[in-house]
Amino acid sequence: MSHAPEEPRTPEFRRFFLPGPTSVRPEVLEAMKGPMMGHRDQGVVELMGELQEGLRTVFRTERPVVVSTSSATGLMEAGIRCGVGKRLLALVNGAFSERFAKIAEACGKPVDRLEVPWGDTHDPEQVADALRAGDYDAVTVVHSETSTGALNPIEEISRVVHEADDVLLLVDSVSGLAGAPLHTDDWNLDFVLTGTQKALAVPPGLAFGVSSPALLERAKNIPGRGMYFDLVEFNDRLKKLHTPNTPGLSLMYALQAQLRVIVAEGMDARWERHRKMAERMWSWVDGLRENRGLAVSVLAHEGGRSPTVTCVRVPKDQEVAAILGTMRERGYVIASGYGRLKKETVRIGHMGEHTMDELDELLEVLEEVLVG
Repeated sequence: MSHAPEEPRTPEFRRFFLPGPTSVRPEVLEAMKGPMMGHRDQGVVELMGELQEGLRTVFRTERPVVVSTSSATGLMEAGIRCGVGKRLLALVNGAFSERFAKIAEACGKPVDRLEVPWGDTHDPEQVADALRAGDYDAVTVVHSETSTGALNPIEEISRVVHEADDVLLLVDSVSGLAGAPLHTDDWNLDFVLTGTQKALAVPPGLAFGVSSPALLERAKNIPGRGMYFDLVEFNDRLKKLHTPNTPGLSLMYALQAQLRVIVAEGMDARWERHRKMAERMWSWVDGLRENRGLAVSVLAHEGGRSPTVTCVRVPKDQEVAAILGTMRERGYVIASGYGRLKKETVRIGHMGEHTMDELDELLEVLEEVLVG
């Protein structure tokens, strides 16, 4: 007698702690059922107008915010194609900053890497030295490195980059924006991008980016910058609150609902909530080591840790896959390490709409699993 396969268990809302995609409010998912419209209809123009207001609040900018129906990787490529004319200095401290460098190479751009160990952040003075030693016109950096939980000092890096002659700074803030402080205009960022599925807490599928006038002016003179990810075209279309191509309307409805929640909370309060959850996470790791005798540690160094994701080294005698499996049996989803860290670390995303109470519940269960 044959049996139908068991349905996979879907983790309950609030028990999903991946470092992306993150838990999405049920009412945000419900908003995706909004009606279809032609993407040049007045209704979409009005929707885009509201989205611009919310996104500018989140990015801390007065500039237009492009809305791309793609993953954030698409806008990483956009930044490269539109912002690198001569040679790129790629700041690498993890898997996603390395991806930025690889995208540039795939686009035919000459690339030099300034690498630091995974878990470390970049010293702005080292960046300044590298810029003085090379002939670069752009720098790429990841704000919150999702593979390690490290948080780069973007404001200070931007300062030294702009002390160099005609060098642009391109920033991946995929797991930073809406969870970690970021001030696009005040920090003079030439291009900053993110995606829906991290601290914004919207389903995956949209990406957002803000360009400086200097980047857009350079892009106009760069041949072969492509079509789909042409930031000049994106920004020209935004003058009429249009997108260059058919947008993901259902995701825009979800974004509309979630931006209302974010704006109501306020960015300062949202940043503070994320900071407190991160500090709780770090103190919990220290407590396991000091009070329970477990060989655990936070990978990223103090003073350079992201408030949205923590990467934790687990005891060498415990298998990451077994930890994740037991947690899933207990109703919780966390992530393994990424890339070279896959078998020695776990990652916990404490971002988006999670609360301290929910994090405490997760950590109580995870402690039971680790202690045995």
